[in-house]
Amino acid sequence: MLSYRHSFHAGNHADVLKHIVQSLILDALKQKEKPFVYHDTHSGAGRYDLNHEWSEKTGEYKLGIGRIWQQPDLPTELNPYQESVARLNQPNILRYYPGSPLVGRALIRPQDRMVLTELHPSDYPLLAQEFQRDRQVRIFKEDGFTRLKASLPPKERRGLVLIDPPYELATEYRDTVKAIIEAHKRWATGIYAIWYPVVYRENIDDMLTGLKNSGIRKILQIELGVSPDTTERGMTASGMIVINPPWKLESQMEKLLPFLKEKIAPATGHFTLKWVVPE
Repeated sequence: MLSYRHSFHAGNHADVLKHIVQSLILDALKQKEKPFVYHDTHSGAGRYDLNHEWSEKTGEYKLGIGRIWQQPDLPTELNPYQESVARLNQPNILRYYPGSPLVGRALIRPQDRMVLTELHPSDYPLLAQEFQRDRQVRIFKEDGFTRLKASLPPKERRGLVLIDPPYELATEYRDTVKAIIEAHKRWATGIYAIWYPVVYRENIDDMLTGLKNSGIRKILQIELGVSPDTTERGMTASGMIVINPPWKLESQMEKLLPFLKEKIAPATGHFTLKWVVPE
């Protein structure tokens, strides 16, 4: 459908959780000298202007990144994420928010590389402009799952795949599970991070059931909610399903989830951290 525009939602609570988990995984990959690949299946525009009328219309970033930006009591685990945001902004001024491609670019090293995919006719040119003449980044204007299938296994044999579809259609939840199963057959040792929105809880339950039945091991669920589940339409929470997570990720999120709940949604927030399928 290609109607979803992330500019309305950039920097919200879901982005905060997604990019914190992404940054922690990439930081863990950097602990070894061997190169790795960061593969982003639904990249978006790259960066988002929080002064744009679309961001100001919803004001969602004020209840997300706005709640933790340059706060004095931040846990050290947030340093990689905070640095990726600070890299786009002047000191003490929050103007731009990085999408996952720029979070990734802030954290990769000279020996690493990135593969980005975006189909939206408006977002793709912005993404391409953001990374023009960057030899560590390849950008494709094609279906993200098709490109992922064609790119695995990577030559580095180490890396992270971030899967972040817009979920405009209910079928995208099952399409995501199918894509993960196919990718895992080609590259079983890769790290896969699937972002999901909680609009209707049954969609998430179906996704988790599909992954449980896939035979894939080591699946960790990380979720942050800002309000209780409801039968009415509207995102109440978001989460990350991580396959083959770095060994420190669970303990890092045990510390960060209570902190994020308290900062972002102290009265109505909730969080989940559990193994969907253990090792």
